[in-house]
Amino acid sequence: MSQIQPPPVGGWRTDPATKYNCMALDINTAKQQFTDYLASKKRARATIVAYRKDVDQMLSFIRHGGMETITGISKDHLEAFLKNLKSDNYTPKSISRKINSIKTFFRYLKGETLIAQNPAEKLEHPKFESKPPRILSKMEYRALRDACRGDVRMYAIVELFLQTGVRIGELAGLTVDDVKNTDLCIKAQEGHDERTVPLNKAAIDAVTQYLKVRKDNGKSNALFITKTGNQLLIRNIRTAIDRYFRIAGIEGAKVNDLRHTFIAHHLMAGTSVQALSKLVGHKRASTTEKYMELVKGIKTDNVKLGEL
Repeated sequence: MSQIQPPPVGGWRTDPATKYNCMALDINTAKQQFTDYLASKKRARATIVAYRKDVDQMLSFIRHGGMETITGISKDHLEAFLKNLKSDNYTPKSISRKINSIKTFFRYLKGETLIAQNPAEKLEHPKFESKPPRILSKMEYRALRDACRGDVRMYAIVELFLQTGVRIGELAGLTVDDVKNTDLCIKAQEGHDERTVPLNKAAIDAVTQYLKVRKDNGKSNALFITKTGNQLLIRNIRTAIDRYFRIAGIEGAKVNDLRHTFIAHHLMAGTSVQALSKLVGHKRASTTEKYMELVKGIKTDNVKLGEL
């Protein structure tokens, strides 16, 4: 991190006394209350960690300027922080993500009447070009499947991604009890409703073979666990998938692209937008429709719903 910028001439501005509850609210207390709020909303653990890390970074910067209370933070502080990120060569996309975290943090404080004004309300996101989703070809996703065939656990994970379009956070949060014969029960999280996804033969076979070797030592009821019996975390899954991408010779792909691949291939095969939208848990069919631009004019073999 580059050298902390000094406060502006005249020092950081502080708010005058108000009727709001936060006049004595110190920074550490505000962070903890925000974390508790995210947990109460059933946000995924990875999301909470990411938000907390971004907010920690912002508040640490501001505290170096001498500010110890939330009520004294102004837009000047936040803009100085964003300028510092840019000088540290953070990408516009990374800065935009941190702005989202900061906005959520201060929106929560304002909603709880812990601050009188929201200093992040008018922060502007930097412009950046958003790359379209990476859609794996049939040859590529088959190569990925072949690459991890000797790893029963990862093979089951890859099959669930390819056959259900499940999100990585949803997959990491699955328990043994969520596998119900030919269905997969995906619990509500991060604002997404609970849904039931049908499992085809490929997915059922892969999960069944994994369960035969899953060593249950009573530590966790998570479907996918480590060798020591602990829950397999999102970062563990992402690292493993990235490794098998390299082994399979697949370049420029990330774990979320398996979900994109599921959606795109089924649209190409003629699955209706409405049916697919419900299956993958999109709140709006318009989100699914955006994939139509990626697959326009491309046809693939007809496949049954959920079968790649």
